[in-house]
Amino acid sequence: MEIDQEVTRTESAQSRPSALLASFEDYADAQHLVDRMSDEGFPVESVRIVGEGVRTVEQVTGRMTRGRAALAGAASGAWFGVFIGLLFGLFTTGTGWIWFVLISLVIGAFWGAVFGFVAHWGTRGRRDFSSVMTLQAKRYEVHVDQAMAAQAARYVL
Repeated sequence: MEIDQEVTRTESAQSRPSALLASFEDYADAQHLVDRMSDEGFPVESVRIVGEGVRTVEQVTGRMTRGRAALAGAASGAWFGVFIGLLFGLFTTGTGWIWFVLISLVIGAFWGAVFGFVAHWGTRGRRDFSSVMTLQAKRYEVHVDQAMAAQAARYVL
């Protein structure tokens, strides 16, 4: 029931007529305006931050070699191994759980390294770099429901 009410609120907020309150080149500035409005008691449920001109930006973080792929796989496999070891450790008595964690860590790191190496080797050099992808907008507009526009205008400097 809670989910249905949230969906209805979101749909009705998007369909209500709105007025442009301010436009910013940086998301942090738009967020700051809405935060200030919230701090001063404005009903921010009627406010939306809209990103205009959205694009993806992929920041290359480095060269990916088979060794680095194996190392990254080993690290993620080790974390998974620790998780599994802790789960099995719940069913042991005494200090035996420590061995479950350590053995699971080693096995997870080994298989993670193998899978990381093989996965990178399988690309045959088509993607020899690592990266992080983000969404960015050219500008961020703060919109407010039209009924609240006059009251919200006092927050814009």
